[in-house]
Amino acid sequence: MQILQGCASFSSMRALSFLFLTLCLPAWGQNRIGTGAVEALYRQHCMSCHGENLTGGLGASLLDPSAWEVVGKRSGFIEYVQAGDSETGMPSFGESLSVPEIRSLQIYIDEMRQKSDRAAGLSTVVKAGEIYSAGGYRFRLEPVITGLTLPWSINFLSSTQALITERQGQLRFWSEGQLSQPIAGTPEVATRGQGGLLEVAAHPNYSENGWIYLGYSAAAASDSNYSMTKIVRGRVVDQRWQDEEVIFEVPAELHRSSGVHFGTRFVFQDGYLYFSIGDRGAQDQAQDLTRPNGKIHRIHDDGRVPRDNPFVETADAYPSIWTYGNRNAQGLDAHPETGVIFESEHGPRGGDEINRIQRGRNYGWPVITYGMNYNGKPITGQTAAPGMEQPLHYWTPSIAVCGIDFYEGDQFPAWKHNLFAGGLASQELHRLVITENSVVSDEVILQGEGRVRDVATGPDGYLYLVLNGPDRVVRLVPIQE
Repeated sequence: MQILQGCASFSSMRALSFLFLTLCLPAWGQNRIGTGAVEALYRQHCMSCHGENLTGGLGASLLDPSAWEVVGKRSGFIEYVQAGDSETGMPSFGESLSVPEIRSLQIYIDEMRQKSDRAAGLSTVVKAGEIYSAGGYRFRLEPVITGLTLPWSINFLSSTQALITERQGQLRFWSEGQLSQPIAGTPEVATRGQGGLLEVAAHPNYSENGWIYLGYSAAAASDSNYSMTKIVRGRVVDQRWQDEEVIFEVPAELHRSSGVHFGTRFVFQDGYLYFSIGDRGAQDQAQDLTRPNGKIHRIHDDGRVPRDNPFVETADAYPSIWTYGNRNAQGLDAHPETGVIFESEHGPRGGDEINRIQRGRNYGWPVITYGMNYNGKPITGQTAAPGMEQPLHYWTPSIAVCGIDFYEGDQFPAWKHNLFAGGLASQELHRLVITENSVVSDEVILQGEGRVRDVATGPDGYLYLVLNGPDRVVRLVPIQE
């Protein structure tokens, strides 16, 4: 990625560069593959044996899967590089490379293997013309809604009506195949960077109470340069937002100037609302219980804090916290049978995660991670630590994981209760099979149709995707044999 140049002044250049940076951060893990400090580290310590392009020389090719039957077979990668191996001719690097540096090299190798596979045209996605074949089905993409600008979230009210947010601040209805004009009077949003109007969801008893919930980035009243995730609810009457109530907001002193990592997805369950706030670019605050960012929260659906939340009695802890150490949760959904809540979480450069969300648990960021910094420098050498949860599944390199959905329809019976996860930078849709809280398979079933922002099962049983670039809503339609 190149930062914008040639601005009229330093201040305007800095502002535009910051805006460009924050808009593109979710894609950095893909866009910066094979670059940065880790590339220099590889050239200094590894290239003489394994070649400039990792294809081998004195040592084996690091791009050949068969080579990994030997490399690190008797120990983990870090231990193997530290200690060396006389049988394979691997020298010891324990004195010259730190554990975090070795970990970053491992990520770099994973990145370069992906880059090599893509250059060779290797893909698990099978497409003939407009027909995809995956997961035991043949299907096509059917356009459903166009005329959108950066759609972020979709929530179905019925088989013919849905709510849709556009990140710049518009809430729209889609009804009987028609897209409404933006609803008047919705909250003002702070659209800098990744901020804007994000999640929308109707209350489970919407047909009775009419409540619609919005999650968005809101500027601090005292200084519009600072913002934080906020949640309100209201009703739409005659195309106008009314009866607004604040469900969640934080004091001005806890807002941040960063334009990244607002999180925000919703799960309603048993009268509670679960939602996410990203670390807001302050990674260490994800471990700080006095801060709301880098957390999953749980409140009553009217905004009250439950008395049985895990940190209500902890001195100075933010009382709505349900879990912590979450970098930037971009997807939340509950398993339709067990009720267990699952989360998709952006890693940095590598280390996107699927997590099983459990009361009071610490998910590790940034103490442990399967990723590294965007500039190729290591964050930590630790991928595990006592008292910190392991992801059920992770992607290194990153896919820029976003919205998730447990499929509940009947159009694809074999996919019932599989978890579908969208990728932004990778432009992929993944189908994860989960058995007894373990991910047993991960299949890419769609690729190259746009950035997959949100995934939802429609009341008609089709699987719907919210796509950016081009901006539209589509659905997967099975081909009847």
